[in-house]
Amino acid sequence: MNARPKKSFGQHFLHDRRYIDRIVSAVAPRDDDFVVEIGPGEGALTLPLLKVAGKLSAIELDTDLIPGLRARATSVGELHIIQADVLKVDFTALAHSHGVERLRIAGNLPYYISSPILFHCVEHAAAIQDMHFMLQKEVVDRMAAEPGSKVYGRLSVMLQLACRVEPLFNVPAEAFRPPPKVESAVVRLVPLAKHELHDAKPEHVYAVVKAAFGQRRKTLSNALKQLLDSDAIRRADVDPRARAETLAPEDFVRLAKVYGSL
Repeated sequence: MNARPKKSFGQHFLHDRRYIDRIVSAVAPRDDDFVVEIGPGEGALTLPLLKVAGKLSAIELDTDLIPGLRARATSVGELHIIQADVLKVDFTALAHSHGVERLRIAGNLPYYISSPILFHCVEHAAAIQDMHFMLQKEVVDRMAAEPGSKVYGRLSVMLQLACRVEPLFNVPAEAFRPPPKVESAVVRLVPLAKHELHDAKPEHVYAVVKAAFGQRRKTLSNALKQLLDSDAIRRADVDPRARAETLAPEDFVRLAKVYGSL
């Protein structure tokens, strides 16, 4: 029997086999991978992934879904269910506890909490090999946006400083039960190698990016006036008259370094 999706959990269950198969093909799990699924729901993606991978860990908050999920997985493979809020799961500790260097993460993320989940995963990027997520298409567009785009913003900068962002394909509303009011998309995130990462303090980058996009219509000299004056902005080789949406992610790193030196 199918579960009734809960609005409080932002549940929209994927049921179209064509898109399920495309996601599994994109993830392409191998026998030695440690795959973690966020929000397995009824198991539409879980069971095909489990069939290929042989074993899988799934993080599910809704206790009503777990018995059915566990029963359906019995004949498919080894499923370990973690009943928890994903924002409280320590992915680094999870990898270490299973004796692996890096996890592979997948999931159909609830729209209302997708950004916090993305940022939470980025905090543990050193313990993650890659991520394949289905999200609201508008969110994926923001994640992959380039400077100058109307949707380029804080999410774009923070994710691109930590990962390579690769939109894969769109998923129509009718592929879900119940159909959401928006189109979805699948995206691949690959954490940058250590030598590719910036060396500014994360809290300084966060502060500069948040302030800059908090008043995105203003010039940087105005938006950042609580953090950096015009001379300090120029020391970062950035024009104080520019607006946040025109800056590349690396520009924010230089601003963060100047901010940290004050």
